[in-house]
Amino acid sequence: MVVVQFDPVFKKIFTKIKDPVLKEKIIKQIMKLKEIPELGKPMQYIRKGSREVYISPFRLSYLYVKEQNCILILDLYHKDEQ
Repeated sequence: MVVVQFDPVFKKIFTKIKDPVLKEKIIKQIMKLKEIPELGKPMQYIRKGSREVYISPFRLSYLYVKEQNCILILDLYHKDEQ
């Protein structure tokens, strides 16, 4: 099973979310990533090496390190703030 770690930036943003439905969506998406780590879209240019999954209206950015069998959840940001 893949180990999931959280960046302090993500933790700060996640604690500020007040909508329980959105929090549940994010948790479910992270559980899916544990099963299929390469689920997200690979990023290019400055974000090369990371991946993203879409959780309306946000994007969850993460890094999958295959050698360590680990996922690092990096950031959660609004789609329009790319």
